[in-house]
Amino acid sequence: MKLHSEADIIDVIERDRWMMEVLQAVKDLQLPDGWICSGFVRAKIWDTLHDFHKRTPLPDVDVIYFDAGNIDESEEKKREEQLKNVLPLVPWSVKNQARMHLVNGGPPYTSSVDAISKFPETATTLGVRLGVDGRVTLTAPCGVEDVLQGTVRPTPFFRETEERLAVYKERVVKKNWSATWGELDIRNTYNDRA
Repeated sequence: MKLHSEADIIDVIERDRWMMEVLQAVKDLQLPDGWICSGFVRAKIWDTLHDFHKRTPLPDVDVIYFDAGNIDESEEKKREEQLKNVLPLVPWSVKNQARMHLVNGGPPYTSSVDAISKFPETATTLGVRLGVDGRVTLTAPCGVEDVLQGTVRPTPFFRETEERLAVYKERVVKKNWSATWGELDIRNTYNDRA
């Protein structure tokens, strides 16, 4: 199946009962600036583009939020437990982006979307959540073109230094996404082919 736009991505997610249950669980938690991001969205898009009829298993479901007033890591674990009580089979991972710059070695993030924009790959800079109307809201600070074309390349943030670019390259090798989604175009730099 072809996906051509943000609207197509939203439509395919809204038709996925499991994804909507996961999104509802996170919405019910009422996290400040809360989103589900990265592989949760990317894998759905790539599975759809590759005509997979079975969901590719996710190592985790990345839930992020932004709360500068409480950056204690134990709060994240508490939120994970709350989500596990609702959907125990989901591999939850909850991170407060107000503290993640300390882990990732950069300037402080200003919001969850700012943090998403600084993920390693453009195809991963995606987040979704349910709006007050129950509809899916998508954020894609680096656009959706790369993920829809199956192109994996470093984000502008990861192209800024050789050190970050090396992290990107190591991550792409470790993730080995081409073993699952064979049509991907993995690039070592922004313009070059791998």
